[in-house]
Amino acid sequence: MPAETHFDVRRLTDAIARVFVAAGLSPTASGTVAEAIVEADKRGISSHGSLLVPMYVDRILAGSVSTCVEATVISDQRTTAVLDGQHGLGMLTGDQAMAMAVAKAQAHGLGAVVVRRAFHFGGGFRFVQAAARSGCIGVAAANTRPLMPAPGGAHAVVGNNPLAFGVPTADGVPLVLDMALSEAALGKIRLAAQEGREIPATWATDANGVPTTDAAAAVAGLLLPAGGHKGYGLALIVDVLTGVLSGGAFGEHVQGLYADTSVPNDCAHFFLALDVAAFCSIAEFEERLAELTEQATRGPLADGVARLFLPGQIEAERAAAAEANGVPLDPSVVEALEESARKVGVDLDLAGAAA
Repeated sequence: MPAETHFDVRRLTDAIARVFVAAGLSPTASGTVAEAIVEADKRGISSHGSLLVPMYVDRILAGSVSTCVEATVISDQRTTAVLDGQHGLGMLTGDQAMAMAVAKAQAHGLGAVVVRRAFHFGGGFRFVQAAARSGCIGVAAANTRPLMPAPGGAHAVVGNNPLAFGVPTADGVPLVLDMALSEAALGKIRLAAQEGREIPATWATDANGVPTTDAAAAVAGLLLPAGGHKGYGLALIVDVLTGVLSGGAFGEHVQGLYADTSVPNDCAHFFLALDVAAFCSIAEFEERLAELTEQATRGPLADGVARLFLPGQIEAERAAAAEANGVPLDPSVVEALEESARKVGVDLDLAGAAA
């Protein structure tokens, strides 16, 4: 197999959905999860794409991830709600929670929904894009097991806790900022280790707290926060918004995704929607936003730079290209996908899905 093979978006999505159906998820839910996974691959966020399928399947088979398709509503007020995710796949409970937040925002100007007893929701971009396409500014966040030290500390106290924002635009392509609060997501480091690549020394330390370029050593070490104390502080606040506010797990109570697969991850999520129309007219907002983004992307340019980008613009362009040219997957990811399929009695034959 070549260094990288491109796969047709629809055929790859259908293949992954078949794996989840065989693992016990409903066909509709399987399609949703597969779509979210492939969308991450399309955007070039491979750490949140097909790479995750084996871990998801192993956890379903081990019982730490349930096959329920929606969260239970614990509390439902005018502008807020608390959900119990029942350890279901986070793409499903995340879609549900953001839809509730958007509905509340459209009725009352804003809506906030938290989810406890949740599981990994993949790329946060998915949920904030949905809010933006409904005319809302969206925010999504999650906590993870502790992976980063406090400034000056020698042990992990906060997770790399992802935080995403989505803003509606006149052209329908949302302005999206989606980031982990570590310098790099653990999934990117795991992918580098799987592919035998080095990582930048600013991404992580080894088990002794020494910055390293060895991805395998970094997996056993600590992530470094983005922006030092600033990234650490933001990560701590995300833990408050997700785990503490929801009545769910936080800090050391959140379990590792790649730890014992029979033990629930038990993370928590936060979703916020702000209806733009409750603050100003959509037309006025879009006009003012267009002016801001034009200011942000016009020259002059630094030497060697051909173009300036808005947050999420590169990923959106990658996704459009992938629709036409296929999704690139590393051979190691393809092999792991096929092995997971065999575990649940499915013969994927991904060669037939090549673009």
